[in-house]
Amino acid sequence: MERYQNLSGDSGIHAYEIERESIGIQFRDGTYYLYTYNSAGEAAVEQMKMLAGAGRGLNSYIMDHVKYKYASKS
Repeated sequence: MERYQNLSGDSGIHAYEIERESIGIQFRDGTYYLYTYNSAGEAAVEQMKMLAGAGRGLNSYIMDHVKYKYASKS
């Protein structure tokens, strides 16, 4: 897991992990969501990877585009 930079200062995301066809997101409350190519679509997952690396905009993107399109939640 890599800590999310949270450059805006108000994200609920704590950390993320990037795999070839997926991205895992851990929120501050400890909840972990896995978004895959199959669940959210390749374009959305790749956009999330880019935003995660940039440290800004990931939480908003999730809420606006893929909120319930996760493959698993734990």
